Amino acid sequence: MNTDKQLQGKKVAILLTDGFEQVEMTEPRKALQDAGAITHLIAPKGGDVKGWDETEWGDSFPVDLPLSGADPAQYDALLLPGGVMNPDKLRTESKAVQFVRHFFEAKKPVAAICHAPIMLIEADVVKGRKLTSYPSIQTDLKNAGANWVDEEVVTDQGLVTSRKPDDIPAFNRKMIEEIREGKHERQHA
Repeated sequence: MNTDKQLQGKKVAILLTDGFEQVEMTEPRKALQDAGAITHLIAPKGGDVKGWDETEWGDSFPVDLPLSGADPAQYDALLLPGGVMNPDKLRTESKAVQFVRHFFEAKKPVAAICHAPIMLIEADVVKGRKLTSYPSIQTDLKNAGANWVDEEVVTDQGLVTSRKPDDIPAFNRKMIEEIREGKHERQHA
């Protein structure tokens, strides 16, 4: 997709656990790497994480770093893949919630697709923010104070969100743009 290495030297954390929607990790990760970024899969446990491929279990991927050993300060941006199980499991991990919150407090770009904005609710960072998600969690986001819209990609001061796998091309373009821009002074927790 993007081969001009505009993210050369940038490090992107990809926070996930078993049950993440596989294509929502693999396609954005490939776009980031093609643009020159270094990506690390970070999960609550070491070893492998297993993706979900639409209606059944997908492939396994090696975790680069367990969450207990991951320092969010070492990363320039955060990618949160969706899937129904993934954010539902992650939001019960206080260290995962704090990891997400760090990126907002440090004004760093965050990209979340599909069901991943559940993590943003848990991190208490959606109030007053314009974003999108898989339609089934729009009420949760609105109840948390978000301005939810039904668009393929929404950008709000360093926060990039999309609804579903069909939106990945637009999601990837905006994610790369926001990461290239760096910190966003109006990004907030």
